[in-house]
Amino acid sequence: MLATHTARTARCGMRRLLIPTLCAMLPHTAMSAGEADFRAGIDRYRLSHESQIVGTLDELTHFPSVAADPAGIRAAADYLLSALKTRGFDARLLSAGPGTPPMVYGALGNSRTMRTVVFYAHYDGQPVTPSQWHSDPFVPVMREAAPGAEWRDIDWRHAHGPFDPEWRLFGRAASDDKASIVAFLAAFDALRAQKRRPSVNIRVAWEGEEEAGSPHLAQILEQNHALLKSDVWLIGDGPVHQSGKPMIYFGARGVMGLRLTLYGPVKALHDGHYGNWVPNPAAMAAELIAQMRDDQGNVLIPGFADGVRELNAAELAALAALPPIDEALRLEFGIARSEGTQAWAASIMRPALNVRGIRSGQVGDEAANAIPIAAQVSLDFRLVPDQTTAGVQQSVERFLRQQGWTLLDQPPDAATRLRAPRIARLEWEPGYPGLRSDMSSPVAQAIIATASRSTDVPVAVLPMMGGSVPLYLFAQRFNVAVIGLPIVNHDNNQHAANENLRLKNLWDGIDTYAGMIAQLHW
Repeated sequence: MLATHTARTARCGMRRLLIPTLCAMLPHTAMSAGEADFRAGIDRYRLSHESQIVGTLDELTHFPSVAADPAGIRAAADYLLSALKTRGFDARLLSAGPGTPPMVYGALGNSRTMRTVVFYAHYDGQPVTPSQWHSDPFVPVMREAAPGAEWRDIDWRHAHGPFDPEWRLFGRAASDDKASIVAFLAAFDALRAQKRRPSVNIRVAWEGEEEAGSPHLAQILEQNHALLKSDVWLIGDGPVHQSGKPMIYFGARGVMGLRLTLYGPVKALHDGHYGNWVPNPAAMAAELIAQMRDDQGNVLIPGFADGVRELNAAELAALAALPPIDEALRLEFGIARSEGTQAWAASIMRPALNVRGIRSGQVGDEAANAIPIAAQVSLDFRLVPDQTTAGVQQSVERFLRQQGWTLLDQPPDAATRLRAPRIARLEWEPGYPGLRSDMSSPVAQAIIATASRSTDVPVAVLPMMGGSVPLYLFAQRFNVAVIGLPIVNHDNNQHAANENLRLKNLWDGIDTYAGMIAQLHW
């Protein structure tokens, strides 16, 4: 322990000129008597209201608020609107038009300060494939780890005493992002019970279509600029650091998707009679992917990374100060190596080309000795500042043409098939750029300090999250800092089957949100 502390202090000394407040935070400072009393009050409230808090998350998770269920989206929005109104917020639904998922907006003023903070999260979730879940994704189930078994169901409604903080609530969107919403509401209730007033003007912006790519977010922000004008946006999305430490992040990578269809013969052909003569689209797909990225994850497309903004000294120092977690992740994921030579945190600071899936022909018992007619490749590109979606698209299409591909936006006709030796149909998905906010700004330093006071361990500081959230819209529209405040466990199966939330993360999140509501000053 002493050696670890000494090494950490030495690292901070070398970087003290780079990011002084961050370094001061790493050896966790003791709380003052007032801060300890504040934390104790929040924790007392939570201990006496655990069933009520989990009940709120249970109710909210019951709503099937996914893009495929507009009624479920609206029901969840109405539930949250009522939750804000009963707490005294000036609340309303902001919409881009009839039938579009609304943003749940709330405002609570404070005459003692000019500072305004927007608390953002999204209440929609990823689509589900029910057959992949152990239980109905919209009927939340509490479970605990059991010896010799994966999980055991818990009847939390009839449990006595404090809940086991290692219990997990399973359900779609329980962690991504409904946990952040419930943590905010519970923190607000705890503060009100102690008659503690917010230290900032509060704005709430809970989006209903983030998992669908936020197609109407820009319009909602533009139409409601005056309502959402603020000094900072706090984003309740994403997991905490893999070490389990609470985390603050200062941006997120952008994203852009591409569906490629590569064409072969007009009908499947016997691969003994025609193999080595008729081009095989499955083989072409494999070859093309290898030309676009190597086995270390490096993108090989010329011009793809043009304009990428280098990390500054403070950002590099923050990365170096993060706890090492690579070996633990390799063990958790069952992999013998990782791509590239950089640590996990450094690797997500660079742009990426990910292969989401490949489909061509059949495998297993359905495999046939035949050349397939086409191959489909699904890709996503993760963008970092200052890449643009237009620049990425141009570099990819230029590269494909240089490799001899004829590019189409629809299936080829007979004449094109006979004329072009390599045919690819491109279907680009909407995307957006990445963002990194200034870690050295006064508000950024105040948020790091407040988060540190709200926890029992040092806060991990990440310059940019690897996942994608359209943070650039907030920064672009309002010209303010956009800072991530994640609370959920990293192993929550986000976007996958059996999504879950660890209760200890919810309890810690309540402490963090309480600090941001009532102790944030700059």
